[in-house]
Amino acid sequence: IYKERKLKLKKIIFYIGILLILWFAIHITITVIDGLNDELEYVDAAVVLGNKVEENGEPSKRLKSRLDKAVELHEKKYFEYIIVSGGLGKEGFDEAIIMKKYLMNRGINEENIIVDSKGNNTMMTAKNSKEIMSKKGFDSVMVITQFYHITRSKLAFKRVGFKKVYSSHANFFELRDIYSLIREFFGYYKYRFVRI
Repeated sequence: IYKERKLKLKKIIFYIGILLILWFAIHITITVIDGLNDELEYVDAAVVLGNKVEENGEPSKRLKSRLDKAVELHEKKYFEYIIVSGGLGKEGFDEAIIMKKYLMNRGINEENIIVDSKGNNTMMTAKNSKEIMSKKGFDSVMVITQFYHITRSKLAFKRVGFKKVYSSHANFFELRDIYSLIREFFGYYKYRFVRI
């Protein structure tokens, strides 16, 4: 009887393991598809989520790619305003200020750029953007970030009250995206179930 129970337990653990692997694989697949398929709509504002600033004060390649996408879509009149959101990086730079300078150097007018220097994480960016946009009477938003970050970003913006959330991914890919995808799996469910 003991051996039979042990065998049954092993089978149950095995099947649970298979289900978890399937769940993970399906989730990652959906995240990639969602992230690579842009939802382009005319919106009140775009939000560019912050990322690393290099030690020389230049935006990292990842961050530049997000900002370049914002410039591209702004030129196509998808939105008038761009919210740049980031925190104080370990390099000592205010990401949002660096982002603003980069956009201005790319020809975006200062009055069309809104700075959020307290976007320390995705949820804070969503909350801050909601507060900023509500004051201006805006209700539609486009998030601009890396493809693997799109699904969780849209979830965060919906959780803080946005009804119209669209997205566009930055055209920059690197090997570390694999690690980022794995991290996003856990981050997504944290945002899904943890009280904000």
